[in-house]
Amino acid sequence: MFKSLAAVLPRASKAKFLQKNYASTLAFIESSKDGSVSRSSLSLLAAAQKLSNPITAVITGSKAEKTAEALKSSYSCSNLEKLVIFEDSKLDTCLPEQLTPLLVKLLKGGDYSHFVVSNSSVGKSVLPRVGALLDVQPVCEVTVIKDPKTFIRPIYAGNIISTIECQAEKKLLSIRASAFPPIAEGSMDSVTIEKRTDIPPCDLNVTWVKTILTKSERPELTSAQNVVTGGRALKDKETFEKLLSPLADVLHAAIGATRASVDNGLCDNSLQIGQTGKVVAPNLYIAIGVSGAVQHLAGMKDSKVIVAINNDPDAPIFNVADYGLQGDLYKIVPELTEKLGNINK
Repeated sequence: MFKSLAAVLPRASKAKFLQKNYASTLAFIESSKDGSVSRSSLSLLAAAQKLSNPITAVITGSKAEKTAEALKSSYSCSNLEKLVIFEDSKLDTCLPEQLTPLLVKLLKGGDYSHFVVSNSSVGKSVLPRVGALLDVQPVCEVTVIKDPKTFIRPIYAGNIISTIECQAEKKLLSIRASAFPPIAEGSMDSVTIEKRTDIPPCDLNVTWVKTILTKSERPELTSAQNVVTGGRALKDKETFEKLLSPLADVLHAAIGATRASVDNGLCDNSLQIGQTGKVVAPNLYIAIGVSGAVQHLAGMKDSKVIVAINNDPDAPIFNVADYGLQGDLYKIVPELTEKLGNINK
């Protein structure tokens, strides 16, 4: 009888053979309500390409097919081979209690060496549950993929950069979207779309009650090209809005905040940037009245250009800023807004 090639190879060669021929990546793709692919998922696919494995992407929700068609016809990802869709409205809310059994079933039923999610609220909820059920320790907030088993991630609010070599058979990763540019536009005619309906039941009695959305005409904070952020130096909610909104409008920017601003009731907690908030990496980041606590810096220090406005010359924010303006922000910000507005006319 003939034996498989993998069976007769020496151990070292066998490991390389298996990695080359059977390694593959499962990526979970998130979408918006209109069915468009989220920016974080486009960055996720860019990161997945660096694993050099064939990629299977899973898409869920009532508009899964629309999302799959949009991804296939509008973007280019060289390693993406298949889109597996589960079109069901009960998956629209991305409840981790409903998603986890589905993802675990896929991972157990396929020869996947890697599972990747974006470091979004959905990814943060799902990945630990998947890891617990598979008895695998996830590697979170990956910012660099050196090779299929070696990853770099920040720890201690970004003060230490850790290099991790993962020996697990299945490697579970969450990707910091701001660390990877999104995949390029294009098309992928060779990618196949597989429709499936075998959604495992949820054993937990969990029901989505309602969704409360804060409506805004501004760009989404984590994907905005420009961000204007206010700190505790802004006295109250009215001042926060009055000072930041005109500048953000001129720059077509999103508005962010420090934890101190949120805790003081100056703005909604959805605007919080930092270790316990959102991570951003815009082209332009303007910090107004932000002292620069290490927890806040962890969420914005990868910004391309950082501008700090503060009346304290010793504020830590100036240590990471590309440009600094020391002075009264109540005078500087309106003047800056006016001059930028004149330029844009």
